[in-house]
Amino acid sequence: MKLARSYYDFCKSTKRIQVHQGGTRSGKTYSILTGLVELCYANENAGIVVTIVRKTFPALRGTAYRDFFEILERENLYDENFHNKSEATYELFGNLVEFISVDQPQKVRGRKRDVLYVNEANEISLEDWRQLLLRTTGRAVIDYNPSDEYSWIYEEVIPREDADFFKTTYLDNPFLDEATIKEIERLKNADANFWRVYGLGERGASQARIFTHFQECAKLEGKLVAYGLDFGYTNDPSAIVKLATDGEALYVQELLYRQGMSNRELAEFIKEELAGSKALVIADSAEPKSIDEIHRFGINIHPAKKGTDSVRAGIQYLKSRPLFVTSDSVNLLKELRNYKYKEDKNGRILNEPVDSFNHGIDALRYAASHSLLRPNYGRYRIV
Repeated sequence: MKLARSYYDFCKSTKRIQVHQGGTRSGKTYSILTGLVELCYANENAGIVVTIVRKTFPALRGTAYRDFFEILERENLYDENFHNKSEATYELFGNLVEFISVDQPQKVRGRKRDVLYVNEANEISLEDWRQLLLRTTGRAVIDYNPSDEYSWIYEEVIPREDADFFKTTYLDNPFLDEATIKEIERLKNADANFWRVYGLGERGASQARIFTHFQECAKLEGKLVAYGLDFGYTNDPSAIVKLATDGEALYVQELLYRQGMSNRELAEFIKEELAGSKALVIADSAEPKSIDEIHRFGINIHPAKKGTDSVRAGIQYLKSRPLFVTSDSVNLLKELRNYKYKEDKNGRILNEPVDSFNHGIDALRYAASHSLLRPNYGRYRIV
């Protein structure tokens, strides 16, 4: 019997990590679970621990958990005596298969396992992945629909030398009926991004992304506007950017992106790196005490406009200009790729940004507010 391609990908891989990227109904989850059942059979009474994970247990129960027991039933392998429903575990051929979610931290950071399978891995955080992998002695398998254009999977997992990458689509699943295939292919004319992700299995472009028009450049051009400073300390970085304009386009460069910096250290950095007290620095107005302290070191620092309305106006201003970011601005570029509007439970995009991936962007917005405060600066203005 011919199986979905993901099954053969799972079986042939010898790498520590397998990455299965696929569109809808490509058969990757069912195939991986079938491979795990066969792995337990091939290692009878070995005491192997297989951990199957998803972000939340309700989501896990409705997908991989259900499919796993469907496979056991299909192969006449299920025995309720081996099924601990309260612990969500099953003893299979003398091995243990357990189902957990990352909202169970005591289990994520608990005992070790031999094999890890993370279903819809793009739902969990990089830190969750690291904690799970650290406690995995053997192979690790992840699958996901590539609905996010940027993810830790692309940056932290796929480039690894000990990782195999596989991509599948609905065309790689021989079990789909004609009606399902036609329904998937209707996406071609309904939504280009959905077709790209769920039809072709390619990385998507989020419709909630705020900045999509920026480009990388080699260096700044034009006249200096100001430096922008966003304060951080323990958990968040302090960020400083330099903003210039040629009268139409905006050019920005990341100069600092670092945690744990005191106000004294920030002042010293500005003096040493940014032409000292002559540098005009526009900073977060929510930190008047920090602004006053840095000002006492002789820095020409002033508060930016603040509040929800000015955040929206600042975003609109940045979107209204051609925006160029120097290629060495690694953290700022990452933020621009991941900064998104909030979405409600129905997926409707709201006119309010998510408070994440915004430290360098906030610094840029503060510097740009210097232009906003001077509405005739340059060619455009916010009305």
